[in-house]
Amino acid sequence: MPLFVTYASYSNAGIKGIMDKPIDRTEAIKAVVEKAGGKLLAAYMTTGPHDVVVITEMPDGSDAVAVGMAANASGAVAKIETVRAWTLGEFKGIAEKASRYATAYVPPGR
Repeated sequence: MPLFVTYASYSNAGIKGIMDKPIDRTEAIKAVVEKAGGKLLAAYMTTGPHDVVVITEMPDGSDAVAVGMAANASGAVAKIETVRAWTLGEFKGIAEKASRYATAYVPPGR
């Protein structure tokens, strides 16, 4: 299954909810990921530009985006960004494809 990394930031309402009822949110995240047919690999609270980093395996990109949309629609999340991730071995295969395709690409202005 494809691997996805999701970065999220809580809204003011989300932060208030965490403060009003401090609990480990792992099970809540796991439930929505599994409902979408995925598997939660890791979930972390972080410092910096994002409050949360979640790593999942999902059936495809549309499922990963739909999970983010569901969380965002709750009003507890202010910003969410999901990116596809590849292992270094998988990316080697992508680079090999790119090398084969490069001869077919004509840059702008040429």
